[in-house]
Amino acid sequence: MAIKWKIDPAHSEIQFRIRHLMITNVTGYFKTFDLEVETETDDFNTASKIVFTADINSINTDNEQRDTHLKSDDFFNAEKHPQLSFIGKKYEANGDEASLHGDLTIRDVTKPITVKVEFGGIVVDPYGQTKAGFTVEGKINRKDFKLTWDAVTEAGQVVVSNEIKIHCEIQLVKQS
Repeated sequence: MAIKWKIDPAHSEIQFRIRHLMITNVTGYFKTFDLEVETETDDFNTASKIVFTADINSINTDNEQRDTHLKSDDFFNAEKHPQLSFIGKKYEANGDEASLHGDLTIRDVTKPITVKVEFGGIVVDPYGQTKAGFTVEGKINRKDFKLTWDAVTEAGQVVVSNEIKIHCEIQLVKQS
């Protein structure tokens, strides 16, 4: 019988970073997201289902004007494509480090990606809930997903890079 795990949103973060003017990084995150995992045992190598979604309208970079631009058709087009999703296909662990292969969908484009996963362990919290922790790192090219808006300064400097770095802190709660 499959073991079901759900994300603990109060103890999880879904972040991204992108270079701005090629001199600094701008960090953003999604405030609304979901993750469901099914395993055969507490060993995540047995994962048979990994489904992550994030609500595009929950994007937050601590700048309302930028967030509105990101939700527009120049980037995510939240009106037409309100969610992004990742469907995990294969989790390969080697000790505490792993690779997770799957399909990322942004807008109407689905591409295979691989992210690095650091397994933090499994513990029982003070309330008797079994939790598993993970740190996820990866990067994508935004233009692969039709996030193609570009601008150049008068001096010829690129405004935003093509590479988006992904950083997630994930706590899963074992469902009874």
